[in-house]
Amino acid sequence: MEQKKRLEFYGGPWVSFLPFAVFLLLIILTTFLWGSISDGALWVPAFSALLIPFFLAKDKAHYASAIIDGMSSKEAIIPVVCWIFAGVFSRILRMSGLASGVAGLAANLGVNSTLFAVIVFIASAVFATASGTGFGTIAAGMGVLYPAGIALGAHPGLIAGAIISGAAFGDNLAPVSDTTICSATSQDVDVPGVVRSRLKYSLAAGILTIICIIAAGSMTGSQGALTSVYEYNPMVLTMFVPVVLTIYIAIKTGDIIIATTIGTVIGIIVACAFGLFDFIQIDAVDPQVPAVLSVSGEGLDRTVDGVIYNGIASMLQVCILALLLFGAISIMRQGQGDICLLEALGKVAKNATSAEITISLMIIVLSALMGLNAPAILAVGASFAKPLSKQHGISPYRTANLMDGQSNTFVYCLPWTPAMVYTLGFAADSSNPITAFDVMPFAFYCYTMLAVMLVSIFFGIGRKDRMDQLSPEKRAEYKN
Repeated sequence: MEQKKRLEFYGGPWVSFLPFAVFLLLIILTTFLWGSISDGALWVPAFSALLIPFFLAKDKAHYASAIIDGMSSKEAIIPVVCWIFAGVFSRILRMSGLASGVAGLAANLGVNSTLFAVIVFIASAVFATASGTGFGTIAAGMGVLYPAGIALGAHPGLIAGAIISGAAFGDNLAPVSDTTICSATSQDVDVPGVVRSRLKYSLAAGILTIICIIAAGSMTGSQGALTSVYEYNPMVLTMFVPVVLTIYIAIKTGDIIIATTIGTVIGIIVACAFGLFDFIQIDAVDPQVPAVLSVSGEGLDRTVDGVIYNGIASMLQVCILALLLFGAISIMRQGQGDICLLEALGKVAKNATSAEITISLMIIVLSALMGLNAPAILAVGASFAKPLSKQHGISPYRTANLMDGQSNTFVYCLPWTPAMVYTLGFAADSSNPITAFDVMPFAFYCYTMLAVMLVSIFFGIGRKDRMDQLSPEKRAEYKN
């Protein structure tokens, strides 16, 4: 997002955080009063959060322009477009009955719900690491693995949390991930070297995540497969063709739009060829349900429905919410509240340990507020983390790993972040809708990665990673 002239507020730049403060306060109040909130209900606090700070802006036109800049930015539009395309593809998989086929196959192989949750995490982690797309992983997982896990009797939050954990694992480790590239380039080090030095953190957090999933599976009382799971149409397994093809294309191209476009076309062809669903359904209008598209025929109104309409419609709530949140992000940036935060945190670094804690706090707070990790790394990396690392003799590889690891923690598990909202959007369109508070306790990788990085900070693990790989001139810059 292009940095423009500072948006000034009565009360100073810290007021630019007010949209987030209002949003969080209204979420807490809504949850306290009604117990849970849907994506659509989140529109109210998100929109209200943009209204209230308006009256504290010195230049109202600039404030309005900042909202438009945020909503129309490439950062905002890219996930929205990906969600729409992934929503259609996910709907195709859901309507084909592939989830029941996966669940039935797992049940026949004797896989219980807890073991299935572990498989979900590993499969999601492998896909995300290969493709570098957290959102694509969530789309694939929530479209197929989530309903299959529910059919096997697993706890809904546990399966959704396993999918999010796998997405965060891959986002953290994948060489083609935007966070990997941003963290490496901001410290002027090579991506392969960063990935190799990062393995010990990612694998440690991954193993701890599997242990947590197994423990949670036993504590939640998840049972084995339901009897009905064994009864499924074996032809639905043909839908693995578009699934595998989509995953392959996503890995090869790194582009979720290309992958889901081809996957959608192939999925429709396969599903219709094997009679798994009709491309368009025309049903009599239910008087209790608003008509989507009425077609008059001899006095009888009917609605035209289908996978494309339902797939797009299932993503509308999350898309609108994301646009509102990107408006708030733009206000914070143009109000330079993020700069104030970074400068304040930068004053507390006195030694290598406190410098790493400071860098971690910068990344965690900014990424959590923005709901985005790559922009947070870009904001912190070159301007703050790099000078602090040089001052305290911290390897640039270590700094890159520290930023990337901490940026994949709370950004994946807080209620307002795009990853969580995206996950809930798919769940809301299933037979088992869930809230953020159902999923947050089970997004284990977010917490295990945080724990791993904190332990490494306090024990100095990896602080001199690959320092010998630097040129003598550059190595001299990092000597303390």
